[in-house]
Amino acid sequence: MEISPVSNRVYALLVLYDMHTGFFSNALEGISDDAAHQRLDTKANHIAWLTGSLVQQRYEVANYLGIAQQQTVVELFRDNQGIKDEMRYPSLQTFIDDWKVISPLLRNALLEVTDEQLDKEIVMPGMEMPYFDMLSFIIYREANCIGQVALWRRLLGYDAMKYM
Repeated sequence: MEISPVSNRVYALLVLYDMHTGFFSNALEGISDDAAHQRLDTKANHIAWLTGSLVQQRYEVANYLGIAQQQTVVELFRDNQGIKDEMRYPSLQTFIDDWKVISPLLRNALLEVTDEQLDKEIVMPGMEMPYFDMLSFIIYREANCIGQVALWRRLLGYDAMKYM
C-alpha cells in the first residue's frame, strides 16, 4: 500500500498503522465470543474489552480529524471506560465490522494530516501534549493491545497469531 502523507512526520506511524490494521484481524481469527470473555481467574482485561477499546480509540482519533462517526457500542467505551466486570460485551464480529469501517477512513485522514494539526495541543484531564505525541502513543497502544490479544490466544489454547 502506498504511503505518501502530507506530513512526512506521520510516515512511520502509517507503516505501523497499516500493520496493526491487519494484525487486529489476525489476532482475533477463530476466537469464539465465549473465549473472548475469559479472564482465567485474573483481573486482566479480556479479549472482548481489548478489542472494543481498540476500535473506540480509532474512532476517537478519526473524530479529532473531522470524521463524525462512532462505533456501534460507543457508550461502553466512551471517556476511556475500563472493563465492566460481569458484563457480556458484544460479539467480536461487531467490533471487527466497526474496525473495517473506520480503518480506511482514518488512514485517508492520516495521509492528509498537516503539521499544523500535528502541533496542535491536546488538553486532557491532568495533561497537555501535541497531537503528534498523542498519535504516537495511540499507535504504540495498538501494538500493545494486539499483543495482549495474541497472548490470550495462546493462554486460551488457540494457535499463535499469524503475521501474514
